[in-house]
Amino acid sequence: MKAIVYEKYGSPDLLELREVKRPEPRPHEVLIKVLAAAVNKADWHLLRGEPLPIRLMAGLFKPKHKIPGADVAGIVERVGSKITHFRPGDEVFGDLSGSGFGSFAEYVSTDEKCLAKKPSKLSYEESAALPMAAVTALQGLLDQGRVEEGQEVLINGASGGVGSYAIQLAKAYGAHVTAVSSTAKVEIAYQLGADEVIDYKLHDFIKDSKQYDLIFDVVGNRSPKEIERVLKPGGTYVSCAFSLGALLLGPWKYLTERKKMINLLASTNPASLQRISKLVEEEKLRPVIDKSFTLDDVPEALRIIGRGQAAGKLVIAV
Repeated sequence: MKAIVYEKYGSPDLLELREVKRPEPRPHEVLIKVLAAAVNKADWHLLRGEPLPIRLMAGLFKPKHKIPGADVAGIVERVGSKITHFRPGDEVFGDLSGSGFGSFAEYVSTDEKCLAKKPSKLSYEESAALPMAAVTALQGLLDQGRVEEGQEVLINGASGGVGSYAIQLAKAYGAHVTAVSSTAKVEIAYQLGADEVIDYKLHDFIKDSKQYDLIFDVVGNRSPKEIERVLKPGGTYVSCAFSLGALLLGPWKYLTERKKMINLLASTNPASLQRISKLVEEEKLRPVIDKSFTLDDVPEALRIIGRGQAAGKLVIAV
């Protein structure tokens, strides 16, 4: 089978399209014929081996997993002897980051806990655009942020993969949404349902007098001291870009001002994937695809992600 392979950390130039042996499913694994994958910022960090703590999970000196790619959609080809939830022919989607990655390939074998049935309303490419980014938005806004109807919600980094889902979810739960975006992506943020859009190249939301009940931060480019200026007493700040300041100051801010500061480490699981699928079926959530690529084009897709130029998701048609 064909697969994208890398042997050491570095730039997208190190990625090669090679012929490799097709994997065989172990007892708790499902072999998937990959029909689509998607690119995430996490793939960029894993390729670079940066920041350094990533290497504690991915391999200290060289990548532990040679075939990258987390988001996947495809058809079950074979199942292991202990599989009970899937059978050959099932249409599935999922996030393989908890089971060795490998979606930038024609086939991948993965733990069944990484998968769920594909949303019936969506194509394979649309389904592949969902797992990691949509689950991150779901767990950040609903599980940690506890978004409620009528709240003022600010999304910092609102028109990339995670941000595009965050706008939709906040609106679906009745919030008034302010999106922070670049000039080129302002119109997209409005199309996704944002009530207000701040072009960060022209205006700094930190300098406003307006405060928010919930701030969902995809970018992580502001300090907790700056964030607390625009966070209401009793408000919640959730960062999916790790914030050391939030980790250290969070408990104190909650004790003194009842302001929650949370670092989110999203974890994709069948229950979260099923919740995403239900929201899609209810037409409360839709994938936003910027561009589609082939396996040969994975290096270019990663360059775009690395430069922060994606408006929505980049998908790989296999």
